[in-house]
Amino acid sequence: MKKTSPALILLSATLLLSTLFVANGWSVLKKTEPSPDMTTQATGLLNQLDERQLEVAMLPYASSQRVDWHFIPMETRKGLMLRHMTDAQRENALGLLKTCLSQAGYKKAESIMSLEKLLYSFEKPETRDRRDPLKYYVTIFGDPREDKQWGLSFEGHHLSLNFVVENGELIAATPQFFATNPATIKTENDLGFKMGMAVLKDEEQLGFDLVNSLDDSQKKTAVIDKQAPREIRNAGSIHPPTDAPAGIPAEKLSNEQKVTLKNLINVYANAVPQKRAAIRLKEIEDNGFENVHFAWAGATEPGIGHYYRIQAKSFLIEFVNTQPDAAGNPANHIHCVWRDMDGDFALPIQ
Repeated sequence: MKKTSPALILLSATLLLSTLFVANGWSVLKKTEPSPDMTTQATGLLNQLDERQLEVAMLPYASSQRVDWHFIPMETRKGLMLRHMTDAQRENALGLLKTCLSQAGYKKAESIMSLEKLLYSFEKPETRDRRDPLKYYVTIFGDPREDKQWGLSFEGHHLSLNFVVENGELIAATPQFFATNPATIKTENDLGFKMGMAVLKDEEQLGFDLVNSLDDSQKKTAVIDKQAPREIRNAGSIHPPTDAPAGIPAEKLSNEQKVTLKNLINVYANAVPQKRAAIRLKEIEDNGFENVHFAWAGATEPGIGHYYRIQAKSFLIEFVNTQPDAAGNPANHIHCVWRDMDGDFALPIQ
């Protein structure tokens, strides 16, 4: 009997998962073109760096800096800044990020970095140096050329993307933080940013669609506060909050509302490559989609502070839009995150 190769078995399983999720209202974004794997791309980058750059870019896997994450503007961060790379190194570093994200996820990251140019135009001369589309840092934890397990951080203002690879497989991709200021561009500019551009449009609009579809009885359960919090919880902490889920369970939603909730979850889940996204969605299905909770706080219309939380056994999503944008437009500054309820950074919650 002819043996089936492990690669073929894995491919078949991935295709089966994709079919399953589409059939159940989930969707996994498929790659349209092949790309190098993470380990190959990381190895290529490290081999391009000189000794001084390597000291900055590569740290031990056990380093405490691996779990030190944040998204606020900082004078400096761990890792090697894109601006301190040659053009070829920078291209390889961004190529590495592409292997860690889906095409949709990479487009968001790229757009968020580019918005630093717009923020620079709003800043006062004494503070505008912190606004730089190349002020994003790459840190590799462990040595992908030798170690079976290694990590990656790609971080800067409004981005914190964290990954763990084991035996060539992406086993963790949290915290996954994206943010945008402005949420929607409302200021004319000559930098090429179109009026109405919204990097995280689906994350916001689908949330509004869901909360505004709820009847009065459902809202009594789903709305947990009239006032939106200023920030996501446990920002910069190694693990997400472990409070019990709040809000309304999916089992109390109509079929149409369930579809909207799944579409919203899909947007976050599909920021990472197809195989990892499929695992995320399968975990939700295995744990029972009916047990996913949706909670809302604040206003249910744009321009006034609002917040939502989606939580189940395997994941936590938080979204907040309460801050004004750089031009002063109220509630036009989004922070949102996907976290692993088993523990971020492939580390169990103690």
